[in-house]
Amino acid sequence: MSFIREIDPAHATDDLRAAYNELERRRGKVASIMKVHSLRPSALRAHLALYMDLMFAPGGLTRRQRELIAVTVSRENDCAYCIAHHREAMSFYIHDARLLDVIARGVDDSSLNAADRALRRYAVKLTGMPDRVEERDVAVLRAAGFADEDILLANLIVAYFNFVNRIALGLGVTFDEAEMRGYRSGGTNGRTD
Repeated sequence: MSFIREIDPAHATDDLRAAYNELERRRGKVASIMKVHSLRPSALRAHLALYMDLMFAPGGLTRRQRELIAVTVSRENDCAYCIAHHREAMSFYIHDARLLDVIARGVDDSSLNAADRALRRYAVKLTGMPDRVEERDVAVLRAAGFADEDILLANLIVAYFNFVNRIALGLGVTFDEAEMRGYRSGGTNGRTD
């Protein structure tokens, strides 16, 4: 549910039905954040393509690191929908409930490795103070072992989740426990560690 009218998958036709079928094939079901696009199927398809590329396509960042960025940005924006969804996704890669809570609450990150701490700090700064990001912030990521391709991917994921958080918050996208469960954890053949 959201603040605007949505077309349920059971009532979708033509382009929207095809987009929903693609979501169900790739992710197992249609998330509320995608359903809110139902009045613009072309935007739904573009959104899905971007999401799948950033979060699942091969690249130097692991799925765990991608979800770490997702949760970090969503926490900075206080987006409960995305925090809940991506904390759940992160639980496929982090099996420590305490650490998941630490990440979701944005508290002491000393139990993360140096590379993950660098990613989190970059995501926090780019989300909250984008005008203050400097070349030295990127140098910190390089020093943590990230190649420029990885840094670009991290930047795109931070930007993407700022975009998605604003869709969820600006249109009042809601969730319940059933909404959170049942998604496929994989996409394409990106690193899963």
